[in-house]
Amino acid sequence: MAALGFVVVVFGSLFVRRRWLSRRGGTFECSVRVARPGHPVSARSPRGWTIGLGRYAGDNLEWFRTFSFSPRPRHVFSRSMQILARRTPSGAEAFSLYAGHVITEVAFDGGDRVELAMSERALTGFLAWTEAAPPGNDRLLT
Repeated sequence: MAALGFVVVVFGSLFVRRRWLSRRGGTFECSVRVARPGHPVSARSPRGWTIGLGRYAGDNLEWFRTFSFSPRPRHVFSRSMQILARRTPSGAEAFSLYAGHVITEVAFDGGDRVELAMSERALTGFLAWTEAAPPGNDRLLT
């Protein structure tokens, strides 16, 4: 009985955390894969994908892991990014992401690359958010 109570508390805590993160709006389901040194980010393998929640916060995109109790974002991405490519998941990669998600590869000024997977609807909002940045930040979607 104690084990069942523990499971209920854990899942209840995750639910409350997600509701708390979503209370300000601007949140969406977003998986992320960060390039590791020496490994290309677009290897199209299921390895490295982590499901989570994205939230817009001014000029930053905050990313939170789904299965975490931390109230702080795991990654914070600046709006000053360049969108490199967009593609659909292929092979085993499609099983590690939510159904219907599209993968967008982005690069930052320091050369870091990240892949973000989100729904088409969330991608439309993401592209609008990146394009709404102050003038002088060029972006390219291929």
